[in-house]
Amino acid sequence: MSERNPLDLKESMSDIARTATQTVDDGRKTAAERLGSAASAVRDRADQLPGGPKVQQFAHAAADRLNTTADYMRSHDAKHMLADVKGVVKNNPGPSLVIAAAFGFVLGRAFTRDQGR
Repeated sequence: MSERNPLDLKESMSDIARTATQTVDDGRKTAAERLGSAASAVRDRADQLPGGPKVQQFAHAAADRLNTTADYMRSHDAKHMLADVKGVVKNNPGPSLVIAAAFGFVLGRAFTRDQGR
């Protein structure tokens, strides 16, 4: 086996990071538009939901959160969002591990289910 030059590996990792950042930045606008559309749809239908005022309040709050997330995605680039995620994980390591484990489980189940077909 040939040994890789550490500088080549560092360059490759840098290229991967740059490509990933560009991919996220390219998708931000579309994701923000879809979140904004979802917020509008939830808000439009909130008052027609069964369950009374509590359910309607919850739906309006969810629409507000979706809209806030859309605004955040429009105004922050991938590097800023990654820095924010790092800060949240650093300040909340326990809940972050639980979320990561749950996400990994769901992702693993999705891949397992796809391979079974």
